[in-house]
Amino acid sequence: MQRSEKAPVVRRDGETSEEAVLNKLVQGYLNLTREIHKVVVGQDEVIESVLCCMLAGGHCLVQGVPGLAKTLLVTSLSRVLRMTFNRIQFTPDLMPSDITGTDIIQQDPKTMQPCYNFVRGPIFAHVVLADEINRTPPKTQAALLQAMQERQVTTSGTTYELPKPFFVLATQNPIEQEGTYNLPEAALDRFMFMTHIDYPPLDDECDIVKRTTTGKDNGVEPVLDAKHILRFQEIVRRAPVTDAVIKYCVYLARATRPEDPMATDMADQYFKWGAGPRASQFMTLAAKARALIHGRVTAGHEDVKAMCKAVLRHRVTVNFNAEADGIAADTVLDDLIDRVQPPK
Repeated sequence: MQRSEKAPVVRRDGETSEEAVLNKLVQGYLNLTREIHKVVVGQDEVIESVLCCMLAGGHCLVQGVPGLAKTLLVTSLSRVLRMTFNRIQFTPDLMPSDITGTDIIQQDPKTMQPCYNFVRGPIFAHVVLADEINRTPPKTQAALLQAMQERQVTTSGTTYELPKPFFVLATQNPIEQEGTYNLPEAALDRFMFMTHIDYPPLDDECDIVKRTTTGKDNGVEPVLDAKHILRFQEIVRRAPVTDAVIKYCVYLARATRPEDPMATDMADQYFKWGAGPRASQFMTLAAKARALIHGRVTAGHEDVKAMCKAVLRHRVTVNFNAEADGIAADTVLDDLIDRVQPPK
């Protein structure tokens, strides 16, 4: 695996060389993907996106029609990490306290007087699967999104810190609208990535059927723990990035904004509004994470291009012209990536 220039990533007193630290991150990523592929067939780009999102410290929204292993992917990830995991099945009657926890009255064993005791909800885990997040009302969605943003829960005037690392993977079904509550744009912006899972190729689908109908249990082994993930997230944050890469991320974000001088023709014609500065921040972090897992110290333009759509697709909104012409957001983003040239 080729590596680019050996600019320092992280270095502490008594620590091994930057090369050894980078090798450890790459090997950790390879171990994760190897174990996940024991139960998830194909979906290489989706797995890479989810793992990059986690290593960059973000949260990921996974979208796809039923039966494409969205939940299996998330549960498999939790099994290969030695970290606490909770699954929340979102339903229309789910209340905010069902997620965050609630105060209950108990008897103090010393004073024998009634007192309030906080019972933690399922949000208190390292990895949280928010299954079918668009099936619950906005008030409950807001409770989850607030915890995602602030990484803490406040109840009755007391603040409780969430575990570190804290990673939310939410799933939603894009085709079933009966009884669903679409996430507003401000809520979608809390997710670093929106990743699409598509139908598998023919050979992969045959392999899926073969694996799941023979009765063979392809168990996975845990390979990393919370300490490793926190260390890797620190490496991603402190990895160097050139001004040219940062400018390229800003160029791509600005090119999605209608009437902006840098907007492409298709974005100006088909987008109602574009991505904000948070998109540029997330693209930069995602590009750094992707470069590191592939054994390169500094991110390049190819890393930005690979992560661009996952960061941008849920931060843009198509207008009536796009709906009338049958133009999807991804189509405009593909054109945008082709047209926006990296700065020299």
